Amino acid sequence: MNKQRKKANKLLPFIPDAEFYFSKGVKAFQKQKFDQSIKWLTKAIDLDSTNPLYNCQLSVVYTEIGKYHRANQLLNSVLQHDDYVDCYYLLANNYAHLGLLNDSMKYAQTYLEKEPDGEFGEEAKMLMELIEFELEDEEMDDWLLEEEDDLLKYQETVFYMLENEEWKKAIPLIHEMLLLFPDHLSVRHDYAQALFYTGNEKKAIELEQKYLKEMDHSLHSMMNLALFYYETEEYDAYDTIMSELIHVYPLHGDQQIKLAVIMAKTGKYETAYQRFNKIRRSMARGHLSFYKWFSITCYHLGKKEIAFELWEDGCMKHRALRDHVAPWQESLSR
Repeated sequence: MNKQRKKANKLLPFIPDAEFYFSKGVKAFQKQKFDQSIKWLTKAIDLDSTNPLYNCQLSVVYTEIGKYHRANQLLNSVLQHDDYVDCYYLLANNYAHLGLLNDSMKYAQTYLEKEPDGEFGEEAKMLMELIEFELEDEEMDDWLLEEEDDLLKYQETVFYMLENEEWKKAIPLIHEMLLLFPDHLSVRHDYAQALFYTGNEKKAIELEQKYLKEMDHSLHSMMNLALFYYETEEYDAYDTIMSELIHVYPLHGDQQIKLAVIMAKTGKYETAYQRFNKIRRSMARGHLSFYKWFSITCYHLGKKEIAFELWEDGCMKHRALRDHVAPWQESLSR
């Protein structure tokens, strides 16, 4: 017995390292279990954030599920510290998917200049040929293409900031968008939202009231005003506008999510739950607010197991959600 105890005392516990989690992440990716892959690769990065391969592999998973903005963020963060050449091809591929052909061409060229015989050499050359074909086939002028590319990049960045509630950071970018793209109407509603959450509630409400008069039944204005009225305790005005929104079923995915989120934020959990359930998960992947407020809705309706799963899923897809307070944590923080 003593000998057996001595042997047992000599056993060392298995402590997984970054390489272990990375290999599990790659295997999950190969089996197309993307959520699991994100989970394991994120653990690998948490243990060793300096390894560019880990970040690149995670970016590939995000590319595979259509989260190109998140993938590009990872790749650009690698390039800030390490000239890891594969990043240039991966960025080129992502920008091509986003329709930003000029940026895609630039990164593909950079990759070939730095690594002419690299692993992705053939793919980069083929990508450039396809881009050249697309650009030749376009009827619009180059300057118009560049303007469209710029608009998409602005939209993508502002969307990310608003989803992560980085209101102050968003305002300067939105100002630029208002100057550069005055005909792009949705920008002004983003501006009103950012104003409201940086302490300019009165101006934000006045702007949306003005837009609603100019364009009767503007869904953007109605949704923003519903939220603004509720949060400033103008409940009669909120009830009036919500009585119309309750019968609205937007066709566009982003608007479906925003309306469901507003219903959740204003305590209409039963209705919000019905709306969230009708939204396809594949369409909601890039929306942190979807996972946060669907989880909160489920929690308040007593569907706690679903709430936990949604929150965990959201944290895997959006690391910034980890900084938010889950509804079951609220009572502990008081």
